[in-house]
Amino acid sequence: MAGRLVYLMGPSGSGKDSLIDAARKRLDTLGCRVAKRVITRSAEAVGEDAISVSFDEFEKRLLAGAFAMSWQANSLAYGIPKEVDMWLAAGYQVLINGSRGYLEEARQLYPGLLPILLEVEPDVLRSRLLHRGREAPDEIDARLARNGKFVAGPEGWAEHDVIRLDNSGSIEDTVIRLLHLVLTKTPDKPAS
Repeated sequence: MAGRLVYLMGPSGSGKDSLIDAARKRLDTLGCRVAKRVITRSAEAVGEDAISVSFDEFEKRLLAGAFAMSWQANSLAYGIPKEVDMWLAAGYQVLINGSRGYLEEARQLYPGLLPILLEVEPDVLRSRLLHRGREAPDEIDARLARNGKFVAGPEGWAEHDVIRLDNSGSIEDTVIRLLHLVLTKTPDKPAS
């Protein structure tokens, strides 16, 4: 029996890494593996259990077929290791930290994936981005503007069966809701 990909996405600062870290042990008990991303900048891996590599090393891995999925965003390259395909083939659910911009490509590769959009109130997002200190205020404003366009864009999350998960409150409440989704949301049947 094939497993299912749980595709968690959301803007930088929405708390994806914190949510994954807080839920990791409980996800494991549910038979859900968590994939470790490969990222081309070490600073991006702060707070995330990720593998940091140079652009050259990333390109070598990409050309060698080491990634099940890969994309670029915010001047960085991201890759999901090929091992996720083995886990899925073995029947595990696999949670990845994905990209909103890569969702349609991911759906083509994994038609039954469970798409979850992690959201936070704009003021909470601004506060989190300022607190982590990775970017200057003007860069944060640019991120928030891009996020506003993405949220208001023509994608129509409901039309794409994307489940919205608010992470403006306590992380434990969000963990409980995520675990509930992993347990109860049945995968969509791919179109034949």
